[in-house]
Amino acid sequence: MAKTDNSLSLDRGTDHAHHHLGHAGGHSHLTGALFFTLGFAFVEAVAGYFSGSLALLSDAGHMLTDSTALGLAALAAWLAKRPPSPRHTYGLVRLEILAALFNALLMFGLVAFIAVEAIDRFAQPRQVQGGVVTVVAVIGLLVNIGVAWQLSHGEKTLNTRAALLHVMGDMLGSVAALAAGLVIYFTGWMPIDPLLSLLVSGLILVSAWRLLGEALNVLLEAVPGHIDIERVAQDLAAIEGVAAVHDLHIWTLSSGKVALSAHMDVRDFADWPRIMAESRQRLITHHDIGHVTLQPELADSTAARPAHILHPVQH
Repeated sequence: MAKTDNSLSLDRGTDHAHHHLGHAGGHSHLTGALFFTLGFAFVEAVAGYFSGSLALLSDAGHMLTDSTALGLAALAAWLAKRPPSPRHTYGLVRLEILAALFNALLMFGLVAFIAVEAIDRFAQPRQVQGGVVTVVAVIGLLVNIGVAWQLSHGEKTLNTRAALLHVMGDMLGSVAALAAGLVIYFTGWMPIDPLLSLLVSGLILVSAWRLLGEALNVLLEAVPGHIDIERVAQDLAAIEGVAAVHDLHIWTLSSGKVALSAHMDVRDFADWPRIMAESRQRLITHHDIGHVTLQPELADSTAARPAHILHPVQH
């Protein structure tokens, strides 16, 4: 029976099994995609302002959020190469999470601005230059296609795949802006501009909400959503020579880098090198957990442990 505990315990004589799960690879592709996306977001914002198109402004905001996502991915790849220091023993990987949190809050502010402006334009429609909107939206769509092609032909890392999903989502914003421009150019129906800007702001809101949740989960050191802590405990407890697993903690250091610490009751300390090696192999193979800290304890000594420390998991 596996046992887990959510308390924090500090013990001496701990064995460490460390496996580096970096974000190496794809850094140059991410940086190039970042400059293309960020540069055109500025162009689109200027065009949206002078053409009077809220759809272009909202799409510029969406491209800005994608630029931030690409920037965070590039930052993660760069930080992964920075060595730890005596003061920052995990390195500076958490800066990525703080930047993501700031980005999410910024996106919420952008969505609020677009929503207020759209409602105002429904009440008082403004003149929009449909031809300008159409041309700029077509260029934006081509830029997004080019960035997606660049990312898809780069190294297949977790960060580049996530960035590619952001860019694919941004294509919808460019298509919405293009549709608004065409409708206004051929029909002169101005409400389509704020209507489609609300659609784009909805895409931004979904991304912002997901990003905020992921950042808060990391800062609160919650168990990553893709990991089943019960199954991890069972896999460790199933190793021959292990009597129980307790004080099990799993948290995220940064995107793609998960850490684990646990105490393992073993029947014979002589078996510990084998148990540790097998534990490390199971964790990296079955759960993609590479930063592991394990503490062995003699199973016979668990009877003397205070009852409040152990909390058995019911199966």
